[in-house]
Amino acid sequence: MTADRPGPAFSVRDIPFSTNGSWFDISPVVAEKTYTEDLHLVSHQNGMHAVLRLTPLDAATGERAGTGVEATPGLLSWTCAAGRVDLAYESPETVRLRGTGLSLRVCAAARALTPFSGTYFFHDAAADAYVFTSYETGRRYRVTVLAGTVTDVFGGQALGGADRGLTLDGGTDARTTWEIAVEELDTARPPYAPTTTFDKIVEVARNSFADFVDTVAPWRSSLTPAAELAAYVVWSATVRPGGLVTRPAVLMSKHWMDKVWSWDHCFNALALAPGLPELAWDQYHLPFDHQDETGALPDSVTHSEVLRNFVKPPVHGWAFGHLRRRLRTSPTQDQLVETYDRLARWTDFWLTARRAPDAVLPHYQHGNDSGWDNATTFDPERVVVTADLAAFLTLQLRELADLATRLGRPKEADRWILAAEATQTAMLDQLWTGDRFVAQGVDSGDTWHSSSLLDLMPIVLGEHLPDEISEALATRIEAHLTPYGLATELPTSSHYLSDGYWRGPIWAPATVLMEDGLRRAGHHRLADDISARFRALCETHGFAENFDALTGTGLRDRAYTWTASSYLLLAEAHAGRGVH
Repeated sequence: MTADRPGPAFSVRDIPFSTNGSWFDISPVVAEKTYTEDLHLVSHQNGMHAVLRLTPLDAATGERAGTGVEATPGLLSWTCAAGRVDLAYESPETVRLRGTGLSLRVCAAARALTPFSGTYFFHDAAADAYVFTSYETGRRYRVTVLAGTVTDVFGGQALGGADRGLTLDGGTDARTTWEIAVEELDTARPPYAPTTTFDKIVEVARNSFADFVDTVAPWRSSLTPAAELAAYVVWSATVRPGGLVTRPAVLMSKHWMDKVWSWDHCFNALALAPGLPELAWDQYHLPFDHQDETGALPDSVTHSEVLRNFVKPPVHGWAFGHLRRRLRTSPTQDQLVETYDRLARWTDFWLTARRAPDAVLPHYQHGNDSGWDNATTFDPERVVVTADLAAFLTLQLRELADLATRLGRPKEADRWILAAEATQTAMLDQLWTGDRFVAQGVDSGDTWHSSSLLDLMPIVLGEHLPDEISEALATRIEAHLTPYGLATELPTSSHYLSDGYWRGPIWAPATVLMEDGLRRAGHHRLADDISARFRALCETHGFAENFDALTGTGLRDRAYTWTASSYLLLAEAHAGRGVH
């Protein structure tokens, strides 16, 4: 077994144990904000579903053993004085478990409510294995005993609410070892036959992750201490194509946020671009695979669901400009044509379906469209013209102009640049008051401002902003800084909530977008400060969906890939500035 590169240790309460490509993980998190005492095999096909409960038992008493859980990339272990149980991924669909001195109970995670729901369990004589069939995931989970003794089988062929599963005997001799394989499969496959040892499986898994982190973060050092764990969050949350997921995909999490939302994916693409350009390209384009006839992107994509009730902001022009520069080799002509056509359709959606008659500026129809679901910008009205949307669209129009020029389409380039200038001019004429941006209700025509960081997002225009506006925005942005980073609502605001989603907590995408805009506008000191505080936040508190702005505590889903990718982006840039 490889001992020199085990990778970072982590808590499975915060980060699921999984492997690159797999649709399931091992975790005590079985639903949104729902933690259990036992670890479960949790699948993300057809949604998030805990399928199997894995319980180490005291071999002498048959009672639950008081084990600790240790996790590193490649190996998960339950340990206590009496013995241990180890688990490793042999492949994305197969885990191997080995126990010494402890028994193991493998059973359905929950009892069925009706004869036709939940998990059905039987012995498969053809494969000499035990099979759990999951109604929720639509998959089978086959347990093959490779060594040791099964002492109890219960609930075989039962319907309804019966408990069901099996127990592996750990024996009273600490040298007694059992071993099983657990596979996630479709209807059938040949009987499982081991081709390698457990120790070799661990070695291969560790080397796979080590290769990934070497490729994605070759710049890491003691100055970027969370880089390996950030890479693990991204590596382990990646799934193979399946269902409606058309490409290898980095889910936002293998906890309950197990989707690809149509702006989250951009940050994962950027982090992966230098080392894994093909995977980065897939991340960028996956939502575009589901673009509808109007050009709109879906709100989110997951294994068995594409949601279209909302959209997400047009950050894709900003993202593609950075992606092109970060890829090791420039995109091919065919790739540029494909991206240009998709980005043009997405832009036309905003210029047609989301502009009121005679309006120059597009609007959101709900806070969810902005990605800042409940930001205070949307308190007075929800169908709103906002400066952040105008800024993102301006950058996207400029990116289209650049792409059209590269593709030898000068007339189209002229059209896009004229649209970009018109959009920015209208944003400044209609929404800039002389010291701040306001939002405007589409129906009422009323204008208002808020204490939301969203109102300051036009800083993303960077070098395209007039200096006096850039300076005013930078001053207001600095007021949002806490010791941990940029609060999404001013902490002095009466609307501030410590766990209020976009009404206070620190978020990774807002950090990256504003840091980039400030830097391009020449506000390097403030950009450096924002980067340093966010990196320190992740190094201390992990990669949560968002963070309490005043304490740094990680909130909501604790294994969020766009947070990990944002750390990698900022850490890489910091390392590069240190070298140069």
